[in-house]
Amino acid sequence: MGLTGGIGAGKSEVARLLAARGAVVVSADAIAREVVAPGTEGLAAVAAEFGQQLLDADGALDRAALGRIVFADPARRARLEEILLPRIAERAWARLESVPAGQVAVYDVPLLVEERMQDLFDVVVVVEADLETRLERLERRGLEREQALARIASQASDAERRAVADVVLSNSGSLESLARAVEELWQRLSAG
Repeated sequence: MGLTGGIGAGKSEVARLLAARGAVVVSADAIAREVVAPGTEGLAAVAAEFGQQLLDADGALDRAALGRIVFADPARRARLEEILLPRIAERAWARLESVPAGQVAVYDVPLLVEERMQDLFDVVVVVEADLETRLERLERRGLEREQALARIASQASDAERRAVADVVLSNSGSLESLARAVEELWQRLSAG
C-alpha cells in the first residue's frame, strides 16, 4: 500500500493505526532522517550543497534551518530532493521487498503523487484534513502559519492526490472516527 497525504493531514497517525493491526510500515520520513544522520554520505552531500552552517556542534543537521531554505525556494527544494530521494527510495524498497508474502506492507510517503509513484502499489490510500485543521496541527508542532502554508503549497493538492487514490480517509474529525475508518480499511485489505 502506498500511504500519502499532505503535511498535517494525519498520515502518520494512519500508519501507526495500520502498524497496530499488523502491517509493516516503512516511513519515508524516518528514512529521510537516517540518510542525513551524522557521518552519512547523504549528510555530506547536503552540507556540501547548502553549507556547513546547517550542522550543529555535534555534526547533526539542523532540519529546521534547512526547511526554511528549501521551502522558500522551489529550485533549492528540487536540488535537495535530487540529493535525498534516490537514497530514501533505495532504503525504502529494500525494506518493502523484505516483507513476507501475505503480510500488508505500507509505504508511508509524502511525495507519492509528486514523484508519480501511484502505479507501484496495489492500493493508494490518501489521508485528508481541511486546511484549518492542518494549520492548527502544524502550529502545535512549532511551525509558524506562513511556514506551514509554504509547506502545504509545495506539495500536491488534495485534488491531485484524490485523482490517484483508491481510498480517501478523512481526518478532519476525531481520532475515534479516524480509527474506525482505518479499521474498515484493514478489514477490506484483510478480506481481499
